[in-house]
Amino acid sequence: MTAFTWGILGAARIARALIPAIRAAGGEVSVLGVRDPHSERARAFAADWSIPQVGTYADVIASDVQAVYNPLPNDAHLPWTQAALRSGKHALTEKPLSLNAGEAQLLAETAAETGRVLLEAFAYHFQPHVLRVREIVASGELGEVRAYRGAFGFPLTRPDDFRWDAARGGGALYDVGCYAVNLARLLLGEPDHVTAQARWTAGGVDMGLSGTLHFGEALASIDCAFDWGATPTQRLTVVGTAGSLDMAGVFRSQTDEPLTLRVRAAQGERTETFPPHDGYAAMVAHFQQAARGEEALLYPPQDAVRQARVLDALFEAAREGQRVAVAG
Repeated sequence: MTAFTWGILGAARIARALIPAIRAAGGEVSVLGVRDPHSERARAFAADWSIPQVGTYADVIASDVQAVYNPLPNDAHLPWTQAALRSGKHALTEKPLSLNAGEAQLLAETAAETGRVLLEAFAYHFQPHVLRVREIVASGELGEVRAYRGAFGFPLTRPDDFRWDAARGGGALYDVGCYAVNLARLLLGEPDHVTAQARWTAGGVDMGLSGTLHFGEALASIDCAFDWGATPTQRLTVVGTAGSLDMAGVFRSQTDEPLTLRVRAAQGERTETFPPHDGYAAMVAHFQQAARGEEALLYPPQDAVRQARVLDALFEAAREGQRVAVAG
């Protein structure tokens, strides 16, 4: 089988995880697109990763690669992902897929019109520990879920990072809170309404946000921030009428050491351990197989639309200080 070919937009840090994942999945990175193809940084990045061609974003879109990976700042997800799809390429775009549900719907429609695969890049979906958490909750071992708590925060210390810029889609909810929202949806379905509070910077960026998603009898609390401690914090707790589970590191897309899941239920207390795993490589492998028509896409674009509707509602609730219904 010939290698599946990729173009990458930008030399973002996250690309350093995707390039080896692409290669591990049998793919090939053929071209790198950057703002300034003649810059020393771009040339060094391409040399470090043995990427044969360096050009502009438009050069990637015009190339003959089969797929484009878009890890650009959030405000650049819509235009360049749409351009990739319209040029006949499949698109793997970093989360959040877009800045709002309207943009996400536009991308979903473009993918449908062009017949191309579009996937929001939540690589943690493909981690065995996440699949196991979903299995336990769905099995009823914990009874009926009453409470969920997902927390993801870290210290963002670079003052020039785009995530401090509201116009470019900055903020903690878009960057890390989206994981806690996403896993709540995977476990509980779609919320009816939300409430939220946030700590805003002078520039209108949510430095920290806490929200509650209402799923009938279940309440899901999400917390995210850019100023927590000295190291990233990730935590999941699920409490049901018959038991509970909790796990640290739950949103990690790639693990270099084992993770432990703790379950307390009628049968007693136990731990389950998950060895290191590369969710990026698993995600890329699935994406390539879906693009080749070998399997159905597990998370179609409409899932990203529903995710965006919840984020929209949380932002509105935090700004207005009132309960907001999630659009259906």
